Amino acid sequence: MFIQITLNNGKAVSFDLVEFGRKLRNYREQRQLRLDELGPGTGFGNERLAEFEAGAAKPTGDEVLILADFFQCDYRFFISNERLAAFQQTESLYRKFGDEFSKNDRRSIQEFFFLCECEAFLLSELKREFDSFTFTPSGTYYKGHGQDAAKALRRHFNYKANEVPSDVYADFRRLGFHVFRRSLENSNISGLTIQHPWAGTCILVNYSEDIYRQRFTAGHEGAHGILDRGDDVIVSFNKKTKDYIELRANTFSSYYLLPPEFIDQIPVRVWNQAETVRWASQLKVSTTALAIALKERGKISDPEVKQLSQVRVPAHEKVDPELANLEEIPARRKEELLRHGLSNFYVGLCFEAWNNGLISTGRVAEMLLVDDFEIWSIAELFNARPVAQ
Repeated sequence: MFIQITLNNGKAVSFDLVEFGRKLRNYREQRQLRLDELGPGTGFGNERLAEFEAGAAKPTGDEVLILADFFQCDYRFFISNERLAAFQQTESLYRKFGDEFSKNDRRSIQEFFFLCECEAFLLSELKREFDSFTFTPSGTYYKGHGQDAAKALRRHFNYKANEVPSDVYADFRRLGFHVFRRSLENSNISGLTIQHPWAGTCILVNYSEDIYRQRFTAGHEGAHGILDRGDDVIVSFNKKTKDYIELRANTFSSYYLLPPEFIDQIPVRVWNQAETVRWASQLKVSTTALAIALKERGKISDPEVKQLSQVRVPAHEKVDPELANLEEIPARRKEELLRHGLSNFYVGLCFEAWNNGLISTGRVAEMLLVDDFEIWSIAELFNARPVAQ
């Protein structure tokens, strides 16, 4: 049944009420929420929500906006007659790995998708261009695919043979990938890559992981974005695996972040704890990643791989580059925002669009997952320069 409602901008739109109810129910079930759990966040009673889901009640324009805000999705999808949506990718995700995601993680995934959609919109409105890069693997040697793809991308970015990338996140964003670091409760998940229906390649790196491990995970997920575009959803677990796809992504990340030419030039002959910490810190990778790269180049033996992997770089020596040079209290606040996905890159896009009059104050607050009054404190934390609107 088609109905017509008026949005708060005065525009009248017509949409399928039954389809609206189906979308609402799908979003709720994906988040493993009962009807009564929607009440506190939306202000709607169970009876009203049940009528919406059954296609038996006509929502007002404000009610549609409230529900879209609660589920962190574009309200235009709720009132469109399109059945294809980002949640079809998340449906696939939960069918395959549903037991791995708690309710909180499901909310995190939904907010991650929301941020990807917002970023895609901002990049389009700001007319940003991306590097064109494609790689087609040949042969059946998956490890070789990872090596060759890493070398090809390094050449694409004009890295010197022994040059170590300083910002792997920025590299993949240059390709048009949406890269967000977001905390998940499941520490066994390092990251995931999802092909969004219209935003493209979306990468989530688990911010709960070690800072150095996050860099490696970004490379790993970037490999999936390059080599596995045909897969709607890939989840990477923090465990040993014999899966060729995962081994290929690990190889890519290792060759991209730890180029063999650099490893070959390391002058160490006898590896001890101090040297292991020194070089892992310089490369900003885990001691395990360093040990494996050294073994690949014939510089250490299997027993030494185990020995080096047991060394730990002191936590205080690992500093998130987005938290550098901040006092303790601002650093804690910014870290909280980083855990929710708000990177310097994304926040910068939000304020640039706001300053250019492309989005309203309310919309920038929505995109930053905060209330209007928090915008200025975020601008200060992220060294953004907002202008009065």
